[in-house]
Amino acid sequence: MALPRENTARVAFDALYRQTVDDVYAYVVSLLRDRSASEDVTAAVYERAYRRRSSYRPDRGSERAWLFGIARNAALDELRRRSRTAALVVEPDDPDAAAAFDAAHEETEAADRRATVRAAVARLEARDRELIALKFHAGLTNVEIAGVLGISEANAGTRIHRAVTKLREACS
Repeated sequence: MALPRENTARVAFDALYRQTVDDVYAYVVSLLRDRSASEDVTAAVYERAYRRRSSYRPDRGSERAWLFGIARNAALDELRRRSRTAALVVEPDDPDAAAAFDAAHEETEAADRRATVRAAVARLEARDRELIALKFHAGLTNVEIAGVLGISEANAGTRIHRAVTKLREACS
C-alpha cells in the first residue's frame, strides 16, 4: 500500500508531466531533428526526472526549468551517443515531416508564415536555435533559461534578444 505522501508526489509528478510533455518534446525535437529519437529521449527525460525528483530544489528555479535542464542534458547525451555532435551546428532537414506539414497547410497564409519561420530558425546557429526553443517552445523565463544553460540572467537576456533579432532578420 502506497503511503499518502507517495501518492501526493505521484499526482504532482503526473500533473507536471501533463503540463510539460508537449513542450519538452518540441524542445528535444528542435535539438535532435529526429522525431523517433525525440520520443525516446522525451520518455527518458521523465524517467530521469521521476527517479531524481528528490533532487529538485525550489530555491534554484521552477520545476519546469529543472525539467528542461534534464531534457537538454538527455538530448546532448543522445547526440554524443550518436557521435553526431556536429548535428547541433549543421543539421539536415527532415524531408518527410516538412513535406507532410507543407502538404496539409500549403493553401493557407498561416502555413506560409510557419514555413518562413521554420526556415529562418533552421538557418540560425545551434546556440540561437536552442535559445529560441527554450524561450518559445518551452516557455521558460530568462531566469529559468539562465539556470538551464548555467549563465547569468543578464547574459541569457542578451543572448535571447540577439537570437530573436537574428530570427526577425532571417524572416524578412
